Amino acid sequence: MQFDLHRFANFISWVINPIVVAPAAYFAIVMLGYGHDTHRLSYLGVLFFASTIVPMFLILGLKKSGKVSDYNITFREQRFLPLLVLIAVNALGYEFMAQLHPPKLLTGILLFNAVNTVFILLITLQWKISIHLFTFSSSVALLFIQFGSVALWLLLLVPVLVWSRIFLKAHNFMQTFVGGVVGFAVMFAELKWWTGL
Repeated sequence: MQFDLHRFANFISWVINPIVVAPAAYFAIVMLGYGHDTHRLSYLGVLFFASTIVPMFLILGLKKSGKVSDYNITFREQRFLPLLVLIAVNALGYEFMAQLHPPKLLTGILLFNAVNTVFILLITLQWKISIHLFTFSSSVALLFIQFGSVALWLLLLVPVLVWSRIFLKAHNFMQTFVGGVVGFAVMFAELKWWTGL
């Protein structure tokens, strides 16, 4: 049987997807980093609500109503509304998380998700940055802050994700490169400042 590159590229794009990657990182951070905390499930609930549940239902609803053409929201012009909603959801998530008095890193995740989504939205008005690469690399930055250099091994997946996004004609190289580099650098700098680590 002939190997189907297009199917493989699609598989990579769905597995290393913002709705999958972010909650996986949050699960590791909360359960491995703060597993002893009695509020750990509440922390996860707020993080998952903002990173997975709302985005998933939002995209499904927008696709069903015809406001976006596909689940990856390929067209830049269709990204404004979902990004705007995600800014509000993460800002609301920050407020809910703050009421739980969690480790400072966890409030920082939601705060800077909101801030960085504003940043992405402003870029999207003129240019199509890769949200796949931005989210993946910023998630690696989170794991790096929490667990140290062992998390950097995940960066080996970056070239595979870059290839898949380019192969699927979702992005060009520069859009993936900027998404990856900026995602890691911005989240790392923000959370280092926020936590004082």
